[in-house]
Amino acid sequence: MKERIFLSSPHMSDEGFEMQYIKEAFDTNWIAPLGENVNGFERELAEKVGSRSAAALSSGTAAIHLALKAAGVGEGDIVFCPTLTFSATANPIIYQNAVPVFIDSDFETWNMSPKALEEAFEKYPEVKAVIVVHLYGLSADMDKIMAICKNHNVAVIEDAAESLGTYYKGKHTGAFGDYGIFSFNGNKIITTSGGGMLVSNNEEHIAKVRFWATQSRDQARHYQHSELGFNYRMSNVVAGIGRGQLKVLDKRVEKKRYIFEFYKRELGELEGVEFMPSNEWNEPNYWLSSMTLTGKVRPIDIMEALEKENIESRPVWKPMHMQPFFEKYNFVGTDVAERLFENGVCLPSDTKMTDEDLERVTNTIKGLWFK
Repeated sequence: MKERIFLSSPHMSDEGFEMQYIKEAFDTNWIAPLGENVNGFERELAEKVGSRSAAALSSGTAAIHLALKAAGVGEGDIVFCPTLTFSATANPIIYQNAVPVFIDSDFETWNMSPKALEEAFEKYPEVKAVIVVHLYGLSADMDKIMAICKNHNVAVIEDAAESLGTYYKGKHTGAFGDYGIFSFNGNKIITTSGGGMLVSNNEEHIAKVRFWATQSRDQARHYQHSELGFNYRMSNVVAGIGRGQLKVLDKRVEKKRYIFEFYKRELGELEGVEFMPSNEWNEPNYWLSSMTLTGKVRPIDIMEALEKENIESRPVWKPMHMQPFFEKYNFVGTDVAERLFENGVCLPSDTKMTDEDLERVTNTIKGLWFK
């Protein structure tokens, strides 16, 4: 069996930054939730993305959940959400007993279509919040989306789980809306093994989120709880990994870009192949290099050929409005997200890949055209 090539696996720093912070946590016996690593990770991540404050949480999903709660979303409220995303974007809407309305993508960004968003506001004017996703590290067209949302006076939550290190017109994704969320799951561009972060310029709301995430424990000698709480805080050990990983974020983005450009150079001229879009205002982190196929070679052909070579790949996200759990909810748009799903494939984008690994991937794929 040939050595496994992963889609996107954890990549600890060569310098051992993570272990330095972990050792400090052990040496000081601060291994439980909260501690200097948590405080430092919040501060350093907020500074990196250009936000005033941050709350380190157990997952990106928890961050979306508490962002919705902070935005006042409750039972029966409508929340707009892109249909082309992972279910973790949509699930917290249900946690709050709110109602998702799914919005189509556009081919220019692979993200929420401003045109479909405008149409959705016409159909559903009483909207409580809009969740915007930056899919695969590609930024949505934030100027247009923010203008529309501002015109309707609605809260904006940016799901930047896949786009840490991505810039839109020189500004970091996750810093445009009222709230931004990041994920540090094992496959993300930097990882803490798990965990997430909620950022906002509203420091009062972030303080409230920290309160909710720590079981809503009141300031009292005894254990007293006046509000529903959640066990969502990040541990000090996990935060230490995050602090070390943050130091190598720029290196990881550079390697992800190299991988994308390698694939585009080697595969971009094949019949029916088109890579995910690049725009002059978008500086992606290229978290996953993805492409669409419109010729005789289909995504399943590529995935099966790679599987035989012990190489991991996967389809583009299946739209939420096509999912068994979410299909009962309304959808606004045409068939863009559906076509991206049917024609898309995500190629291995692991930052530990060598040129030999990349050649192994591209040669396997090319073989489908030149049998």
